[in-house]
Amino acid sequence: MKRLVYLDYNATSPIRDEVIDTVTAAMRTVGNPSSVHAAGRDARARVEEARTQVAAMVNARPRDVVFTSGGTEASNTVIRGAGAASILISAIEHDCGFAAAKESGLPVYVIPTSDQGVVDMGSLQSLLAKAEKPALVSVMLANNEMGALQDVAAIATVAKEHGARMHTDAVQAAGKISLDFKALGVDYLTLSAHKLGGPQGVGAIVLGPTAPLKSLIAGGGQELSRRSGTENVAGIAGFGTGAMEAMVGLGDMDRIKGLRDRLESEIRAIANDVIVVGSGAERIANTSCLIMPGVKGETQVMHFDLNGICVSSGSACSSGKVKVSHVLTAMGFAPEQAECSIRVSLGYQTTEADVDAFVAAWKSIYSRTRAR
Repeated sequence: MKRLVYLDYNATSPIRDEVIDTVTAAMRTVGNPSSVHAAGRDARARVEEARTQVAAMVNARPRDVVFTSGGTEASNTVIRGAGAASILISAIEHDCGFAAAKESGLPVYVIPTSDQGVVDMGSLQSLLAKAEKPALVSVMLANNEMGALQDVAAIATVAKEHGARMHTDAVQAAGKISLDFKALGVDYLTLSAHKLGGPQGVGAIVLGPTAPLKSLIAGGGQELSRRSGTENVAGIAGFGTGAMEAMVGLGDMDRIKGLRDRLESEIRAIANDVIVVGSGAERIANTSCLIMPGVKGETQVMHFDLNGICVSSGSACSSGKVKVSHVLTAMGFAPEQAECSIRVSLGYQTTEADVDAFVAAWKSIYSRTRAR
């Protein structure tokens, strides 16, 4: 059977063997981490070890890590529970950020970006000057669709000058760049385990010691009353191991960047009309967003799938919906261009042969559509 070429790491990363071992071991034990007997203490120890591991990945205090069901819950909790009077959110945020801002019932101001997907600092200053106070600024560290990195530390500095708090969605950045919660200067940072080789269904909020956070879920007061509900012990333990493996894996990013750059170079050599979105900005090393003019993204995805290659059109959370990417239109692309985009995201298992297979399949559909 032909080997599957998986190039959709930004949707979910293949779970690491070390994580599977950790999750399996945790699932073979019993105990509620809130119980005081031996089994409960063992479960609690697994949760707290993972808390220390996740904290180490982002250079934060373990007590400032709050476990959630994933990145979506984490960002929702921050945006709706930070006690803000208004929300400033970048035009290229993940859908969960926009949905949470809308559901908050607060005034929402959208921060525009450049044509490379970088936040416009002048607009940020102007919006902060007029926004209701205290404001919450929410800007993702690395974009999930085209990989652009934001200068979050500079944005946080501007936010604080206006008395605002700062949240960054670091879901796509974790495991791809080194993270330092303190150096970023943010009040809130959100994570998801399955983007870095951990299990699906677990995430985290990292928050500053004085940052307010109202729980969205009422109950038994777990996670220091910041997120009620019995902790997902096996998932959290796997998250901890995934965080440790992701830190080690940062040394592989140069190799992955080389593969990504070769992929883009060879595609450009085939077609002078291809657009590599955000290529003029600093990007995470594994992500490439490609526009093939005249061929819809979903058509391309089906073609690659038939050739045993997994890519996506836009965000995985939206892949079942036929809609134009708000990220690309915010960057100034026309809808007819945006609908012709695909996202290729590489990772720790990606090989030279995978890139060869992708380029060959891309050339096939491009040549066929141009020959009509």
